[in-house]
Amino acid sequence: MQQPLVAVSTDVRQFDNYTWHAAPQQYLEAAVAGAGVFPVLVPSFGDRLDLDELLSSVDGVMVTGSKSNVHPSLYGGDASEANGPYDPARDSTTLPLIRKAIERGVPLLAICRGIQELNVALGGTLGTEIHEREGSLDHRAPVSDNQDERFGIHQTISIKPGSCLAGVFGAGEMKVNSLHRQAIDRLGAKLQVEALATDGTIEAVSVKDARAFAVGVQWHPEYWVKSDSASAKIFRAFGDAVRLHAAAKAGARAAAE
Repeated sequence: MQQPLVAVSTDVRQFDNYTWHAAPQQYLEAAVAGAGVFPVLVPSFGDRLDLDELLSSVDGVMVTGSKSNVHPSLYGGDASEANGPYDPARDSTTLPLIRKAIERGVPLLAICRGIQELNVALGGTLGTEIHEREGSLDHRAPVSDNQDERFGIHQTISIKPGSCLAGVFGAGEMKVNSLHRQAIDRLGAKLQVEALATDGTIEAVSVKDARAFAVGVQWHPEYWVKSDSASAKIFRAFGDAVRLHAAAKAGARAAAE
């Protein structure tokens, strides 16, 4: 089966006396099993990377979740220790990668931290510790050593009628596993809301008039991609968009020969 290449963001971590550029296996497994693509890890080297060359070679971009948060200096927020941890090397790579992918019409799926990076990349801001806001739900993961409990599907969101994701899931309510301390505050330019939590928190966005699939979700479809139909659907939609982009590129090359 054809496996087009998809660029995947990486976190910079320190362990075993080395600096690692890594991504959690759940995202990579979901890319292979759910989207049917070949994930390629992009090291977080910022402007040392030729991102245009990268995007000429891949047919999709997936921006993963992470324990770290986008550095508040990038959107005028409070860069306190309490709002961390931070990963500035990742920020310096993912934000320009997101903008270039959208400009070039390369399919994009941004998950958890990824939706927040997408929003900041397009000029938006983030709200921190949103569980402290009056009237807000507690969107944080429950305290547990059991990952299945932490990533349990329990939160209700509403998909907007006529939205991109309504074409994936259908409009109306659905349950997701949304686990986060931060969320979109001011929406970035060119973004539109796709889904809301019951407290009004933005749970999904898409890029207006995008040339290809360009969606961000605050929840974690990668965790249950093999057992939850909604989680599988979004990766299937992303994979289909990636293959469509790959076919269009192949057709353009053939026409030029």
